[in-house]
Amino acid sequence: MPLMLHLHRAQGLAFAQALSVWARHGLTPAEFDVLATLRNSPPPFELTPSRLQASVIITSGGLTKVMRQLEDRNLVTRSQTNYDQRIKPIKLTRKGKHLVEAAMAELAATSGAWVKKILGAKEIALLTGLLGKFAEAVDSDEE
Repeated sequence: MPLMLHLHRAQGLAFAQALSVWARHGLTPAEFDVLATLRNSPPPFELTPSRLQASVIITSGGLTKVMRQLEDRNLVTRSQTNYDQRIKPIKLTRKGKHLVEAAMAELAATSGAWVKKILGAKEIALLTGLLGKFAEAVDSDEE
């Protein structure tokens, strides 16, 4: 039980730091999640709504709302495909790419500094490896 409590507390602290970074960039957690998912997809940084939905933690209705907000701010575009007019892929715009990359860089720097203030290099490597085992176990359970 102490392990789970410590993991939960550490996650909460990390999330609080992320919230302040996202806010400085004018993003909500859901908007950041969508933009980062698009940015991490292969160029041209475009996914179908169903592929995006499978990659983010948000309901389809919530995704629709976030997509409208991001479109209104010219951070993503939607267009129809030539082969199926019902499918409207979501593409990261140049403005969206610059915004999410800046937020990602700041988040990495902030998180990295926070972790390095608490743990040494060997401890970070050990913790990374141990948490990786959890992630691998979850991935194999889902298959």
